[in-house]
Amino acid sequence: MGSPAAKKVLLTSNGDEISSNIALQLAQRGCRLVLMGKKSSLRSVAEKIRGSLEGVVSIEVVGVDMEEEREGVLDEAVDKACEILGSLDAFVHCYAYEGKMQEHLQLCEDEFKKIMKINFMSAWFLVNAVGRRMRDHKSGGSIILLTSIVGAERGLYTGAVAYGACSAALQQLVRSSALEIGKYQIRINAIARGLHLEDEFPKSVGIERAKKLVKDAVPLERWLDVKNDVASSVIYLVSDGSRYMTGTTIFVDGAQSLVRPRMRSYM
Repeated sequence: MGSPAAKKVLLTSNGDEISSNIALQLAQRGCRLVLMGKKSSLRSVAEKIRGSLEGVVSIEVVGVDMEEEREGVLDEAVDKACEILGSLDAFVHCYAYEGKMQEHLQLCEDEFKKIMKINFMSAWFLVNAVGRRMRDHKSGGSIILLTSIVGAERGLYTGAVAYGACSAALQQLVRSSALEIGKYQIRINAIARGLHLEDEFPKSVGIERAKKLVKDAVPLERWLDVKNDVASSVIYLVSDGSRYMTGTTIFVDGAQSLVRPRMRSYM
């Protein structure tokens, strides 16, 4: 499927298991990495990756607040990443915040704004900042946005309306942006991931109940594996093997989204 070896990758993360394992697997394949997000969390992620791999591992951290409303602050953070890497071959945006499960009629204004700033505004600012630099460098590149099945028409579940709206917006951003930046040889794709047991929806119905009913709720009869299931798709999209792929959302969900509208009847 092609190798991402020696690619220079900017990856946003809040220190969660999925994005940390994506970073680890990219580093294992020789990618040079800059992790972007909360510096205190990502320093420990970077140290863990360095400690788990033999030899020299190129991984640095750039701190930024993903709730920042000023585009210039995020643009400056991308500048710092470019100073470290020289240029960007790929941008993997994993940073997300779902919040607690609740009806949107109960969602307070501050929580709504937090969800929007982290899940859509930061992605918008970063896609533009990265895209401009890839354009100006005339080398093209790959932009990958990690989203959720709740943002797709076939993947709905209750209690996450604001987060789902942001995920849907990112998937539409991928389609629309691909039409405009393809002329610069910039590819942009999304991954709509399925749920794992530590996500808010399974926790809201009870972990033990979710474990018991997974065979009825998920055609592959298991929840998402945070260590391996998403990373392989990211590796493909970073690599040159996906050089003719853009404007697409890949579903990595074990077909959860095919039964998701009926999830309440199962769960």
